[in-house]
Amino acid sequence: MLAEQFVESWNIHNRILYYLLDAIPEEALSGVSASKGRSVGQMLAHMHNVRLQWLEAAAPDLFATLEKIPARKKDEFTIEGLRTALKASAQAMEILFRKGFETGTIKNTKPHAAGFYSYLVGHEWYHIREIGMTLTQAGFPLPDSIAYGLWEWEKR
Repeated sequence: MLAEQFVESWNIHNRILYYLLDAIPEEALSGVSASKGRSVGQMLAHMHNVRLQWLEAAAPDLFATLEKIPARKKDEFTIEGLRTALKASAQAMEILFRKGFETGTIKNTKPHAAGFYSYLVGHEWYHIREIGMTLTQAGFPLPDSIAYGLWEWEKR
């Protein structure tokens, strides 16, 4: 039962990520923060690629069907391309988590399945918040309804 709760939470997390993606204008994907660094599109690609990095180590069979998003210039991303990649990696991670929560472990991760889940969601929420800040600094602030809506897990 607890395993199903983790998987459901993973799926809610991803629906919130797509909710954010739906609110980002295509031209904002090239936006960077005042301190420079990755563009919004590059951060979203990074999230997908980190998922794949872990899949490659923990479940090569799931990784084999996916493609990393190659390093690109800040203005070479599309919402649809990012959505397609993120959905594919989310589905593969769901399978990985499902198996890991059944056994309690996920190959090549520490300390256990729940710990790895927390690490990955924490990593992604770091970047979700960074994306929100970058959008504001790049002149594309999220409407309050979206910014607060990211925290309405019961609705997503």
